[in-house]
Amino acid sequence: MKDTLSLIHKFNAHPDSRCWYVAWNPKGTLLASCGGDRAIRIWGKEGDSWECKTVLQDGHQRTVRKVAWSPCGNYLASASFDATTCIWKKKNDDFECLTVLEGHENEVKCVAWAPSGNLLATCSRDKSVWIWEVDEEDEYECVSVVNSHTQDVKHVVWHPNRELLASCSYDNTVCIHKEEDDDWECSATLEGHTSTVWSLTFDPSGQRLASCSDDRTVKIWKESPPGEGQGDGSTSAGSSWKCVCTLSGFHARAVYDVAWCPLTAALATACGDDGVRVFKEEVTSDPEQPEFSLSAHVARAHNQDVNCVTWHPKEPGLLVSCSDNGEIAMWRYQAEA
Repeated sequence: MKDTLSLIHKFNAHPDSRCWYVAWNPKGTLLASCGGDRAIRIWGKEGDSWECKTVLQDGHQRTVRKVAWSPCGNYLASASFDATTCIWKKKNDDFECLTVLEGHENEVKCVAWAPSGNLLATCSRDKSVWIWEVDEEDEYECVSVVNSHTQDVKHVVWHPNRELLASCSYDNTVCIHKEEDDDWECSATLEGHTSTVWSLTFDPSGQRLASCSDDRTVKIWKESPPGEGQGDGSTSAGSSWKCVCTLSGFHARAVYDVAWCPLTAALATACGDDGVRVFKEEVTSDPEQPEFSLSAHVARAHNQDVNCVTWHPKEPGLLVSCSDNGEIAMWRYQAEA
């Protein structure tokens, strides 16, 4: 059997608008989508199809760029071009806007929860990354503003099991942030991309980070513990991150998103050439010089740019993508036996 990526289901999620992002809740029972129509839609499976369970449309005045579920699944955060982040609390089958986080000077591009659920990160066109602390009373307080980037910050992602935050930017770099002496600071800057870095994803172990860029490449970075010397592309006082692999020549346009499957370690990409691709690592390759091959490719996954790809958290091989045309598509990835 050869590797395949087959379409299961496709539906129009945000009519007459871009669908910017999709996110599974931790159990994989609900899918949240957001778009240029200022709405967030919550989808649930009914039989063989997916139906919209609720629409959250009173929280934002402009495009909703990203959505993120809390680790417990009871909260949903949404980041918007109106410079705010909304926190929605799930109540039975509905959601209420619990609070609105303000402070960024302009467009909020991404929001992400730490694995503990006690920290939230936001990033913005204002070049900053904000760290928010959440207490037991659902109160949110900004505890740090990090200005490590010199341009628009596109994406933030937390390490899967440590309080370590990665961000990427229009300035072509990736920054690794950690807490030092009750404040957050950039501990490493990863340089190597030649254009905007759009998105990031950690592998299941957290030892490697994948970045994707407007330069049409995906780079794999590996962490080295302190004392092992500096790695190529990383400037750091503590542990260093070295670029150990570059996937180039596979994408015809900008790579907008990258997702590492937590269950199978397959790596998926969303591209401006309308394609969805899945890469797999060669098992015989050297960990210090890993090799990835193109495993599956759907050239016309959508008829416009693909903005996001995300793997189901519980079901191996179930991949979801969304597009500028407002569609969501569900795919079944099957690797060669």
